[in-house]
Amino acid sequence: MNASCYPDFGLLLVDDEPAWLRALALTLERSAGVTNIQTCSDSRQVMSLLESQKIGLVLLDLTMPHLSGEELLARITERFPDLMVIIISGMNQVENAVRCMKLGAFDYFVKTVEEDRLLGGVLRAIRMRELQQENREMSSHLLRGGLRRPEAFNGIVTGDRTMLTIFAYIEAVAKSQQPLLITGESGVGKELVARAAHTLSGCRGPLVSVNVAGLDDTVFADTLFGHLRGAYTGADQLRRGMIEEAADGTLFLDEIGDLSIPSQVKLLRLLQEGEYFPLGSDRPKRIKARIIVATHRDLSAREQSGGFRRDLYFRLRTHHIHIPALRERKGDIPLLLDHFLMQAAQELEKKKPTPPKELSQLLATYDFPGNIRELRGVVYDAVSVHRGRILSMECFLKVAGRPEARPSATVTVAANLFTGLHRLPTFGEAAELLVAEAISRAGGNQTIAARLLGISQPALSKRLKLSR
Repeated sequence: MNASCYPDFGLLLVDDEPAWLRALALTLERSAGVTNIQTCSDSRQVMSLLESQKIGLVLLDLTMPHLSGEELLARITERFPDLMVIIISGMNQVENAVRCMKLGAFDYFVKTVEEDRLLGGVLRAIRMRELQQENREMSSHLLRGGLRRPEAFNGIVTGDRTMLTIFAYIEAVAKSQQPLLITGESGVGKELVARAAHTLSGCRGPLVSVNVAGLDDTVFADTLFGHLRGAYTGADQLRRGMIEEAADGTLFLDEIGDLSIPSQVKLLRLLQEGEYFPLGSDRPKRIKARIIVATHRDLSAREQSGGFRRDLYFRLRTHHIHIPALRERKGDIPLLLDHFLMQAAQELEKKKPTPPKELSQLLATYDFPGNIRELRGVVYDAVSVHRGRILSMECFLKVAGRPEARPSATVTVAANLFTGLHRLPTFGEAAELLVAEAISRAGGNQTIAARLLGISQPALSKRLKLSR
């Protein structure tokens, strides 16, 4: 987000009084952070300006010489139906307001109205226009298919179709100024996704990451908003908050689901008003950063239980990405294994080891509760103790080879699989079915199948011979 040009479409202010135009432009810039402003004091020039400039919102005076605001409104809505028009009149007449709204005006204000109401109406119109643009871009992008900038996702190793669909969605919403919510279990790579969204946003500023888990309300406010010198005991000098550090860039708030209710109120006000107060200051500052948040928690469940504010929840999920767990995209395991083997070998200054063929089959039988972070840790551990050419399976067997270490996502041990059967299978029949399933899951590898069953490989071989 470029602080010198907000929003990314122009606002055209039309009034025959130059002094009023200057005052309104200054108010919008100082109080609402709106800087992409053009002015016009001759209503006859408006249509040609709209033809040549990228204008998204027009603030139009109703009473002007040459062409009245009402006549100009009719021409604009006919020629440029996507443009939003706000009427600003010197007269408080209900009939005028009704006529203008019927002609297609977005809103109607009287010049003597409180400044905050007018600013609120302009910001609402800007947000509405932005959402319309984003919806069009998303539809066009998803229908077109493919990625325009695949290099932005180079840090994310995947071939999964669901992940590629997520990438396309990120491209479509990357330039949006609305918050982006990223959910998913711990270890799935939420920060990598946030980094990709930041890269695609075109923001000139940095990506600033803050883990808000465990921050009490005061520390949260101080971390984000900063403080003035003397704001509290020990505040010996001015400190910029993370929002200011992320100016013209992206502020990434991780573990947002752990925020206290008072901190949630502060974050909601920041998102709604676009402004904040450094501790010890009575002058607000405008936010100049895109907000991305992430959590491993189920925010919908937290909202229903009262642990998360409903208004903040719906505000955050304007754009929402859920990253699937590794157990839901096991086809990525061989790709990630190769990537981490190369990465670990480079960092540890070793030659990349060759993994045994059965390693990927073994890892595919494990649910990885720690997701990609857990797989990376195991690979680094294995490479650190590696000697020779073929990588040892021992480190992987310690994690994925123990039956008690494999929590199943689909089968509950306590459930009786035979409940409801008219005829119970014999021990022999049940054992044969169990062995067949283990062999199938292990891809025909008896060593892995034996470990899935919790028995030795010789015992499994003996069972297979008896069943022939």
